[in-house]
Amino acid sequence: MDDARRLDEKDPLAPFRDRFITPADDGLIAYLDGNSLGRPPKATQERLNSLLTQEWGTRLIRSWSEGWMELPERVGDALGEAALGASPGQVVIADSTSVCLYKLLRGALALRPGRTEIVTDRRNFPTDSYIVQGIADELGLTVRWIDSDPDAGVTAEELAAALTANTAVVTLSHVAYRSAWIADMAALTALAHEHGALIVWDLCHSAGSIPVHLDATGADLAVGCTYKFLNAGPGAPAFAYVRTAHQETFRQPVWGWMGEAAPFAMGHGYRPAPGARRVLSGTPPITGMIGVEEGVALTAEAGIDRIRAKGMALTEMVAELADDWLVPHGVRIASPRDPGRRGGHVTLARADAAELSQRLIAAGVVVDFRPPDGIRVGLSPLTTGFAETWRAMDVTRALAAGGASGDGPVRAGATR
Repeated sequence: MDDARRLDEKDPLAPFRDRFITPADDGLIAYLDGNSLGRPPKATQERLNSLLTQEWGTRLIRSWSEGWMELPERVGDALGEAALGASPGQVVIADSTSVCLYKLLRGALALRPGRTEIVTDRRNFPTDSYIVQGIADELGLTVRWIDSDPDAGVTAEELAAALTANTAVVTLSHVAYRSAWIADMAALTALAHEHGALIVWDLCHSAGSIPVHLDATGADLAVGCTYKFLNAGPGAPAFAYVRTAHQETFRQPVWGWMGEAAPFAMGHGYRPAPGARRVLSGTPPITGMIGVEEGVALTAEAGIDRIRAKGMALTEMVAELADDWLVPHGVRIASPRDPGRRGGHVTLARADAAELSQRLIAAGVVVDFRPPDGIRVGLSPLTTGFAETWRAMDVTRALAAGGASGDGPVRAGATR
């Protein structure tokens, strides 16, 4: 515990914890689920109040011409620079992850006419798989499934074996939602291109957690959410990346007036807007967009490289403590052992994980369960401390052993 406290004292990102809303006494020992929903920034609260009293409350509809219309692109550019390795004009904030993924996949397929196959990972996040299956059913295409290692993710060898001359699109997660495996974006993108296919990356567990290099790796398209490590709020809008080289010919299937070249001309015929704005369909959700803007600003200020460095240190602490404290009680680390190959969480696996996760939450350690046997320990560098993480692992040790900690029964708010 003393080592953990010293790490907190030396942590350059520690001051950011005060930039988030945290109840004075919410009964928590540790919040380790920021990889599902991040904490709310205080700046977002202030901006939303300003929205109600100034922009919406005072300027009313005039606010559309005073900055709201440009928010999807302005915030997208800021996100691209801060966390995605994307130069301006390629990222927009729009819709949900599911809707954005549907648009990007349909648009990518249209760029590869005559090809009949989509390649993806069977262990991808369910919504990704469902959307792939739905599009394949809709268009009469074949899905070629990769059966990746559940404790890792898709390798270059596995992707190479799945690609054919008929592959139109590959879609994969950059960080696996269960194991936290970081895919080799450059290598897998190059493989897809060697076969004449496009690749669509899911960045939900990457954005705001690890550096992403969309431009440098040659990625074609990408999608991701903003309510995890970017702390934009529940249901905050997602983002879409369309590489500049594809924008002139890219056509997404949901033609809405916000993605039209001249929306206020109210013309009869649809003409796609220039650049990535053509991904838009309906009216941007301004309240959610503000959450994205403030979350991205915090990420930019902290620096994605510093965020990554602390994230690796936190996950390594969890892995080391799990080896010492949990493995003797039948727990298995179901994430990559190499911290450089591991994203922002560590998955701990045991047959009774569903029940154990509920006991942890009741004891004040908020984690999440992922079937069939995984407990995800999510480490959010801007809001999670080392001592907090140590205490959470100590409680986990006591519960995994089926008893109490050395200082007495496990209870909400217990510290050691």
